[in-house]
Amino acid sequence: MNGVLIPHTPIAVDFWSLRRAGTARLFFLSHMHSDHTVGLSSTWARPLYCSPITAHLLHRHLQVSKQWIQPLEIGESHVLPLDEIGRETMTVTLLDANHCPGSVMFLFEGYFGTILYTGDFRYTPSMLKEPALTLGKQIHTLYLDNTNCNPALVLPSRQEAAHQIVQLIRKHPQHNIKIGLYNLGKESLLEQLALEFQTWVVLSPRRLELVQLLGLADVFTVEEKAGRIHAVGHMEICHSNMLRWNQTHPTIAILPTSRKIHSSHPDIHVIPYSDHSSYSELCAFVAALKPCQVVPIVSRQPCGGFQDSLSPRISMPLIPDSVQQYMSSSSRKPSFLWLLERRLKRPRTQGVVFESPEESADQSQADRDSKKTQKEKLSPWPAYLEKQPSHHPLRTKKQLFPDLYSKEWNEAVPFCESQKRVTMLTAPLGFSVPLRSTDEEFISLKTREEIGLGSPLVPLGDDDGGPEATENQSAWMGHGSPPSHSSKGTPHLASEFRGLALKYLLTPVNLFQAGYSSRSFDQQVEKYHKPC
Repeated sequence: MNGVLIPHTPIAVDFWSLRRAGTARLFFLSHMHSDHTVGLSSTWARPLYCSPITAHLLHRHLQVSKQWIQPLEIGESHVLPLDEIGRETMTVTLLDANHCPGSVMFLFEGYFGTILYTGDFRYTPSMLKEPALTLGKQIHTLYLDNTNCNPALVLPSRQEAAHQIVQLIRKHPQHNIKIGLYNLGKESLLEQLALEFQTWVVLSPRRLELVQLLGLADVFTVEEKAGRIHAVGHMEICHSNMLRWNQTHPTIAILPTSRKIHSSHPDIHVIPYSDHSSYSELCAFVAALKPCQVVPIVSRQPCGGFQDSLSPRISMPLIPDSVQQYMSSSSRKPSFLWLLERRLKRPRTQGVVFESPEESADQSQADRDSKKTQKEKLSPWPAYLEKQPSHHPLRTKKQLFPDLYSKEWNEAVPFCESQKRVTMLTAPLGFSVPLRSTDEEFISLKTREEIGLGSPLVPLGDDDGGPEATENQSAWMGHGSPPSHSSKGTPHLASEFRGLALKYLLTPVNLFQAGYSSRSFDQQVEKYHKPC
């Protein structure tokens, strides 16, 4: 776990164990990689600060309630209270960490001085041009990403590593390419490869949702046979899968990472493409900032060689009384009262009670009948659908998209910001359910412009959608197939797409549009190869 409790402050960054959080009262999340979210789940019930994109992913994938998520715009300074009476405040500024979508660095300024927490980051000289860092501020404490803080580990820049990947793919013009990735990160690399080789990049529905949120080029699809470059989970790159893939088509695999990985197959290639700063980049970053002290974020990794770049240390100022009172106030009281209330409501066991077998059998049958009646009343599905075997799509969709059926979810879940309707491929086929987008509030107008989202799309199938919506709808359904006679707004599923659609139950309609937008794809490729 890579989290920090900042001493003498109520600040915790990427630290989610309330039992060990002590005096922490303000919680910050740098990005959504799993090693920075250990302990963070749908049960979280305290204010949490992060970037807008991380806020979207946090609610979408970990089901943290929106009432606790406080998105802060990147590049702006935000004033937060440090006590319960508003006497002491601090300023926090979020800076782009150049690591993965939504990743940020936190610059804290208050009675404790100036603290910069980098989180995971890949240094670029442009970071030093950030207004928050160009005002001649003295960084008292620098919490540094020391993942690659090893002089013996020499890493190329991401541009150089990407060029190595391009050259490798060019040496295998007839091969399929499997690129092993984590759930989040390196989406821009995939976009570059798609444009370079003029091919679709095949993604999972989850990652396709992400690239649409980021506003990347329309070069991604979920259709497996649409392109030769496939993004897969990094754990899928193994010897057995390489044998299986090469039985059907010549295949090579690429692992873009700076980690030392043993290749279990001759066609598995490890390329040192890293989203963490190299040792030389860390030295340049520390030399430019000249902090008073450097604290490593990754405890098990070395972090040294910066002594000549440090400024003289200063004594830690006293903690204001109001902040001390705020930090010493019991944070366990709410959870304790909740547990106490729950325990009081729990029925007490009254010892062993002997009953006659006949009465027990009658009571059990009555209970079963009562539960069956109650289930039929509460079930949103017709009785004939409830009796279908377990392999029916109604059961399968819960396995493919379990987060849509969380007990704590009380409203419709969109797959992306622009989606308003999904098609549920159940019996009968073509049954459509309108869903209301609930993630728009995380993305402000300013952030929309920065990531290229634009305004929300018109809901597919609406009566007032206009000719554009109708044209887009029929284009997805395949060569202008006519709408169903049963409903004006419900499209009829073309037979050639039925197998694909059944494979991705509940996938938004606009996710599949990417797989067949050849005009958009040609425009993106032409723009990429156009000489500057």
